[in-house]
Amino acid sequence: MPIEVKNISHIYMENTPYEKKALNNVSLTINEGEFVAIAGHTGSGKSTLMQHFNGLLNPTKGEVFIDGIDINKKKDKKTLNARRSVGMVFQYPEQQLFEESIFADIAFGPRNFGCSEDEVKQRVKEAMDFVELDYEEYKDKSPFLLSGGQMRRVAIAGIIALKPKYLVLDEPTAGLDPRLKQNLLQKVKKLHQKEKMTIIMVSHNMDDIALLADKVAIMRQGKLMIYGEPREVFTHKDVIEQAGLLEPEVMQLLRKIKEYGLDVDINALNKQEALNNILVALRKRGIKC
Repeated sequence: MPIEVKNISHIYMENTPYEKKALNNVSLTINEGEFVAIAGHTGSGKSTLMQHFNGLLNPTKGEVFIDGIDINKKKDKKTLNARRSVGMVFQYPEQQLFEESIFADIAFGPRNFGCSEDEVKQRVKEAMDFVELDYEEYKDKSPFLLSGGQMRRVAIAGIIALKPKYLVLDEPTAGLDPRLKQNLLQKVKKLHQKEKMTIIMVSHNMDDIALLADKVAIMRQGKLMIYGEPREVFTHKDVIEQAGLLEPEVMQLLRKIKEYGLDVDINALNKQEALNNILVALRKRGIKC
């Protein structure tokens, strides 16, 4: 079953002098098992949209369905369970840490969901193992004595321990150095491919999106400009530029090569595809390679 967003609009501080329309008639469907990226410049509405997926924000207009349940219509058990199926990792999630020990912080969610202590311990162990924090070494340590990258891993482990069906990540690599960034993205990819978790990632980095996403939504000024597979979306250079974004670097490179006279296919999502396209273009010109 999917997440369905139907014609939602959201107005902050409605009917006040500070009224601001953050979303304008947005509709999209995220199918189970997909990796969907939501991209846009600052102020495009991507983070506001994200917060509608589990009811943190209610739409001013429109509807949000999780597995067929309108999560804003009633406050019954079905609605609560639907909302709980969506785990959310905010930008700089380490700022959400608050417990005295790493174990207690990761265990907070499962305990509030009513899990037994044995189940809580098992979930904490599994989550710490997933983010590569040794259980015995770290469980009793204060999360505030860790490095920034380790703190972020603890925060993400706290969401993974909830075992959500859908995982929403808001700029998960913001502020991380390149090594930590790649490490985290590999873990997100593992969640999607091996755990079959539906991933929704808010980002403005088109290179990351090209490598990871099954679909990409481009936002601008609260509107959904385009939604589809990356290979199709990235051909719309004008839409990407209007949204204040850049094409993936491999496409920028191929476009520049084409401008210099080599008739190369610019549609590539990674370095290997770019190299293959260049080799094909060279062979067409009679160059052996």
